Amino acid sequence: MTDTTPETTTAAAAAEKAPYILRTHRPGDMGWIIHRHGALYHAEYGWNERFEALVARITADFIDHYDPKTERCWIAERKDGAFLGCVMLVKDREENSESKEPGEGTENVAKLRLLLVEPSARGLGLGRALIRQCTTFARDVGYSRIRLWTNSVLASARYLYGDEGYRLVNAEEHELLGFKLTGENWELVL
Repeated sequence: MTDTTPETTTAAAAAEKAPYILRTHRPGDMGWIIHRHGALYHAEYGWNERFEALVARITADFIDHYDPKTERCWIAERKDGAFLGCVMLVKDREENSESKEPGEGTENVAKLRLLLVEPSARGLGLGRALIRQCTTFARDVGYSRIRLWTNSVLASARYLYGDEGYRLVNAEEHELLGFKLTGENWELVL
């Protein structure tokens, strides 16, 4: 029997009309994520290869330690397969012991990583949808918090994080990319 409650019908209709789909990662996606982060952040912020290398380390770490029960990478694409954006949710290995699974113990922390929305997809609600996908998944698998690191110049992303309920925990200057930026740590208690 099909669920035809108004909420389900509305959600199904909205998904059908959405100009994009969200799917989990597959082979080839990590290279695309690295490429698009490098090219887009260079074009928009002048960031150099050091940023691209940082993204490459994050994606390699994701693949090397991927746990499909507690981690995800979502790719947003048009129905024709054109890449529109991405985000990852991973176990915070610094906070969680390797043996501890979400739902066990009192503090299970995830990290939101590598949110990107292509310029052609901005204004569609995609950034918000990707962040909410992380929040929903984190709750479903038993994380107690989601943390993320961003930079103060990324105003649109910072706005979306705040709107989702994340709070700025601290900020400090860094030169990870070879020039001064203000890095920020944000957190969402689930």
